[in-house]
Amino acid sequence: MIRDPSSHPLDGIRRENGGAPALTALVADGSPELSIVLPFLKQARTVGRCVERARRFLLAANLRGEVLVADNGSADRSVEIATTAGARVVHAPARGYGAALKAGIRAARAPWIAIGDSDDTYDFGELGPFVERLRAGCDLVIGNRFAGRIGDGAMPRLHRYLGNPALTLLARLFFGTRCGDVYCGIRAFRKEAVEAMALQSDGMEYAIEMVVKSAFMRLRVDEVPVTLSRGEDDRTPHLQTWRDGRRSLRLYLLCAPQWVFLYPGVALVAAGLAGGALVEAGAGRVGAVRFDVHTLLYCGFAILIGSQAIFFSLFSRLLAMHAGLLPRSAAWERWIERSRVKTVLFVAGFLFVAGLGGSSWAVETWRRAEFGDLDPFRMFRIVIPSAVLLALGCQVAFASLYMSLLRHYRERARDEPERAP
Repeated sequence: MIRDPSSHPLDGIRRENGGAPALTALVADGSPELSIVLPFLKQARTVGRCVERARRFLLAANLRGEVLVADNGSADRSVEIATTAGARVVHAPARGYGAALKAGIRAARAPWIAIGDSDDTYDFGELGPFVERLRAGCDLVIGNRFAGRIGDGAMPRLHRYLGNPALTLLARLFFGTRCGDVYCGIRAFRKEAVEAMALQSDGMEYAIEMVVKSAFMRLRVDEVPVTLSRGEDDRTPHLQTWRDGRRSLRLYLLCAPQWVFLYPGVALVAAGLAGGALVEAGAGRVGAVRFDVHTLLYCGFAILIGSQAIFFSLFSRLLAMHAGLLPRSAAWERWIERSRVKTVLFVAGFLFVAGLGGSSWAVETWRRAEFGDLDPFRMFRIVIPSAVLLALGCQVAFASLYMSLLRHYRERARDEPERAP
């Protein structure tokens, strides 16, 4: 089991049905129990076989179900073939793997949904354990190709040994999941759980967003070993290595600003302050090595870069919350409301005045020397901290004003539906 918390947002529905709801308690007489949704684009050679295998699974498992295919704009005979094989067709005009799945999930009539690719790489006869996990109370069941079997040539080496493991490791590190295959294309879930996620991605990163948001919502998640087959030798893969990898990393950046910006920024500021204080105190010596004003300059850079990273983490979090990628946080919103522009500008002004005071002291020292030569080691101990304070004051002021603009934009966008006639 990946995550099994004591409670989560869907527990109210479970309590009404006496615990984990049985499948028969969720459906009306005659309505489907399980919807199998297959997104596809120009897959006339394989979609028919996939639909037939999905229907055979429903018959073998004695489940009332439907097979629904989400067409993403096929210009070949894919729609005709899928319909002939017994599938219900839904058209998804917006392009992308995620867009097709969202259209199919919206149209699904069953409370439980299984999804799988239409390229004949997954065996829909393996859906039995997925349904068993849903019956046991899981909200999301993800296939794991690495725990199962990957056929020869079924997955590019770059994806198998670098891309997928790296993205999976980042999901574990950033979001605390135990998922072993974040990009697996076959999975099953409760429709209400995925609807509550309000997934935003239209591309292949849709699969990763589902895993990330299941961690945010503390849903019950499990994994099932699955088999990945090679499929058609001449098929055109829809997963594009560099484009989809870049989009997946961008999703991580938006969903984990604390790991990308905040923690490194705090570490840089702390290291810069500690190193600078030791140099200023004259204790910057390790054995025979002495650290002086040159080290102090780099410490100042670390403080400035770190503070900028901290500001970026605030901007990214606000934008991700507005985009629906991060859940709203009452504590965060209270902190934002209390961080008034006037208060932050006062802090910025204090830093700027302190830097201006140090700079004035340096100029006065220079004046007393009749604007001649000065001891650089002595003066840099004054000039470098003063310059850092001046720059930091400007950074805080600009960051405060930009945060105010973002907050105004977010509030205006939130109120826009209320103003519409």
